[in-house]
Amino acid sequence: MTIVHRIRSLVGTDAVLETDGTGLPRVAPRSEEEAALVLRTASEAGWRVRVEGARRWSPDDAPADLALTTQRLSEITFLDPADLVATAQAGVAWDDLRGALADQGAWAALDPPGTGRSVGSVVATATAGPLRGGFGNVRDHVLGLTLVTGDGRVVRPGGRVVKNVAGFDLAKLATGSFGAFGVVTSVTLRLRAVPRADMTLVATGTRDGLLGAARRILGAGITPGALELVAPAAAQAADWALAIRLIGADAEVQATRNAVGGAAALGFAELPAHESARLWSDILAGAESGPTTVRLGTLPSALDDALDLVAHHLPEAWLSATVGSGTIRWSGDTTHDRVKLLRHQAAQQEIPLTLERAPWPMRESLGHFGAYREGVGRLVGQLRRAFDPHGTLVVPVDAVA
Repeated sequence: MTIVHRIRSLVGTDAVLETDGTGLPRVAPRSEEEAALVLRTASEAGWRVRVEGARRWSPDDAPADLALTTQRLSEITFLDPADLVATAQAGVAWDDLRGALADQGAWAALDPPGTGRSVGSVVATATAGPLRGGFGNVRDHVLGLTLVTGDGRVVRPGGRVVKNVAGFDLAKLATGSFGAFGVVTSVTLRLRAVPRADMTLVATGTRDGLLGAARRILGAGITPGALELVAPAAAQAADWALAIRLIGADAEVQATRNAVGGAAALGFAELPAHESARLWSDILAGAESGPTTVRLGTLPSALDDALDLVAHHLPEAWLSATVGSGTIRWSGDTTHDRVKLLRHQAAQQEIPLTLERAPWPMRESLGHFGAYREGVGRLVGQLRRAFDPHGTLVVPVDAVA
């Protein structure tokens, strides 16, 4: 019996979608139980499974026997605007979730980079945009999730309340694991009320001058919703740009705007609403402007050195830095050797480099993370064996030895 016939016998004929050019079958489970059945069967049969979301952020080029897509897991199953909590299945488009929340006066303070992302993709990769500096990373917004492990077990860590976790937090582990421990099928998110005011300020200048101004803003105790340093190639301008997003109540935003002007001593221009929306949208879309996207994390005080490191090893391309969180994201066309050398040099400074997007040969060789501290690779390997004992899921987390 072929894989296609076996899958159809398990979950129905309409659950198997078109195959790709190589004949790879694609199954679209309609529930977490169906996803568990498929993965349990794959684990027992020795099939290799590639997990797909909207197929927009990461290329669907990993070799496998079967592709499992979350596109039919596309419902918002719980939304409580009073308690500011929502649960969405993994295949829900992030833009659709954002629109549904806005209709209820709620907001998820996350702006994942890229376009057309699904909820599962955002959580599995933990990709956060400029709002990370003011509102925290993806893990800070995840209250709970449902994870189907590589051998077909359904695990539901976390819940719908903030203080729900005692001991080991599997929800935090699965968030940002790139699917190494299982398939995220639904996510419960912490929400906020839709802000009354949303203002964007922009200044241009040299990299070091703007970075110094950003540090003075943070040093004055000001925490903007976003504080983003944007390279000329990303800003489509001759100079670097510093973009500040102020979010909150009207009086609070105006007071912060005045404080920013006093702390930074820069000539900030306030953007009209339509220009502000376009600016932040362009920054998010630019993160997938090249075939490879890397993310580095450091302390805000060490951003100068980290930016120099990127400039030395990677070609000039799209780049932005979230100053408050010390996050640098670069997207462009580069080689395996350049990224490998950059990761090695960054590790010597205790700076982790995450390979967020890349063609399969680079992902397979370098891994999404690579162990930048001794013992990390061994620990991740032990965890993977616990959740995916037969190596069913095709996820290159660590570098090939």
